[in-house]
Amino acid sequence: MNPLAEAKQLFHDALVAQEKGELERAAGLYRKALALAPGRPSVTNNLATVLFQLKRYAESKQLCERLLETHPQDAMALLNLGNCQVKLDSAEEALGSYEKALEMRPDYAEALASRAIALLEMKRPQEALESCDRALGVKPDFAEALSNRAKALRQLMRSQEALTSYERALDIRPAFVEALQGSGNALMDLGRYQEAAVNYEKALAINPDLEYVSGDLAWARTRCCDWRGRNEEVGRLVGAIRAGKRSVRPFMALSMTDSPQDQLLCARTWISDNFSVSPAPFWNGARFRHDRIRIAYLSADLREHVMAYCLLGLFEKHDQARFETTAISLGPDVPSEMRSRLKGTFSRFVDVQRQSDREVADLLRELEIDIAVDLNGFTADARTGIFALRAAPVQVNYLGYPGTMGADYIDYIVADRFVIPEQHFPCFSEKVAYLPDTYMATDSGRVIADWTPARAEAGLPERGFVFCSFNNGYKINPLIFDVWMRLLAKVEGSVLWLREGGKEAMRNLRDEAAHRGIAPERLVFAARAERIQDHLPRQRLADLALDTLPYNGHGTTSDALWAGLPVLACLGKTFAGRVAASLLSAVGLSELITRSLEEYEDLALELATNRKRLADIKSKLARNRDTYPLFDTDRFRRHIEAAYTTMWERYQRGEPPESFAVDSCSK
Repeated sequence: MNPLAEAKQLFHDALVAQEKGELERAAGLYRKALALAPGRPSVTNNLATVLFQLKRYAESKQLCERLLETHPQDAMALLNLGNCQVKLDSAEEALGSYEKALEMRPDYAEALASRAIALLEMKRPQEALESCDRALGVKPDFAEALSNRAKALRQLMRSQEALTSYERALDIRPAFVEALQGSGNALMDLGRYQEAAVNYEKALAINPDLEYVSGDLAWARTRCCDWRGRNEEVGRLVGAIRAGKRSVRPFMALSMTDSPQDQLLCARTWISDNFSVSPAPFWNGARFRHDRIRIAYLSADLREHVMAYCLLGLFEKHDQARFETTAISLGPDVPSEMRSRLKGTFSRFVDVQRQSDREVADLLRELEIDIAVDLNGFTADARTGIFALRAAPVQVNYLGYPGTMGADYIDYIVADRFVIPEQHFPCFSEKVAYLPDTYMATDSGRVIADWTPARAEAGLPERGFVFCSFNNGYKINPLIFDVWMRLLAKVEGSVLWLREGGKEAMRNLRDEAAHRGIAPERLVFAARAERIQDHLPRQRLADLALDTLPYNGHGTTSDALWAGLPVLACLGKTFAGRVAASLLSAVGLSELITRSLEEYEDLALELATNRKRLADIKSKLARNRDTYPLFDTDRFRRHIEAAYTTMWERYQRGEPPESFAVDSCSK
């Protein structure tokens, strides 16, 4: 067989192997074909595609660049190059490659669909949507374009339309794994957790090795309190975390494992996979010299959100003579009273929702920000990529995410000695900045309405002890639920008042109660309050709040204490499980901190049956609320400003970050 004929046969064999998913074999066959027939565009492009599928992006990119040196108008090579550039965090360059491909072939549907991904990376979802629609105009049954279109719609917060687009893709290709996973994500947005779980299961049945989908499946079940096989499922996922597998997103791990070591491993895997440190940091080591320390708070939650309610008092009280504060709003600009107040609080308020990570990092550099504070961490709509670009000299993890981010470019985490005891330092990639009372900001200016609704208005019985927990449903697990059901069994006429979390969750929790011998109607669900001002007064109807473990209530616990409702907590092993203890200590109610679930259950029973003791605790909380540190916003402001000053002084001296503690100051 002559070399050309042999190359053709190898090319055919490689195509068959690629179709079967035998990617390594296909790559080897394409290489052999190229050795016999060097420079063939079709072979080179297919090899580049296979290398891309194998996640060898740099190698694939280099191959495309070599081909384009001799064939600069090869549209497929430009497409492949753009795909690699997106994966290598060069969305702007990728967009240029796609545009060049479209100059060669204006109706190139694949380039139009891929162009949308680059635009999404650059936070330009409307243009991405239009690009997908152009692709579908050329190729109506293009499943990938429909899937990318759905991604654009999700970024535009149009999840129902996104779901429809995913469903159209699945009508065309029922086994399209990306669309199955994406439709699961859209269903999660819509609160349809049980349906989301079904789609994740279908995706995993096709490809059991899909990254993070096993964790997403467990999370969907957790969100609707579906605990079937939970122990085994969590055990497998924790094992995967320890093996360094891409199995669980960090925020989800907070309620799955009570090991700070596991949470660090999970965060490091996520960071390594998604947000590696930039080889070209935006901050180049310069020491900015200003009259005031420049602080930027970055958050997607500068709106009607629990985080904003916690921080509003701090933002309003910042010492403007010493600090220049900038708000970098990453989330939607939805008009509200809170949004208006926030906009008037900062030296500048910048909406960057539709700017890319690089554009935001460039903005922080232009503003010569000294300290960038990440208020999201790994919560919804986080923009970790901005921090990966080293946008500021000092970068801080605070409040939004109760755990380590596992990233070398996050210098500090703000904490207190409850949430991060010194023996846990090795489980945090950040250096720890200790505040003296509690790490959590509160707003002493929040007003609670004088009125209290009648029990009947809240669906509660006129008589009987009311246990409550307004924590999110994903924080409830079988272990803590067992304790709660035993309490209901022991306290005659008592009820458990929970936060409404969707029909599936309510049904599942009532079924779990019945399974434990408790009448389902003894679980009462509080309808969602449109405004926090409406939620706070009704908490007075409860007798005792029961906290969750391993993930405590955070803002929820602060709200309850502010409303005068005692909270019983069990001290956990991780940051997320130690917050309630921090808050109770700071309001002078350490007697409500227990060290085991047995102690927690015994004390709950004692308080439910000894009305005088509970009344004494409520009276103590009423006295302490206005005199203890927890709700002393100005005291907290002085402490966190002292922490910022220490961070700034170290960087000004050219010293690396180091853990430190702020001294208590009462005035």
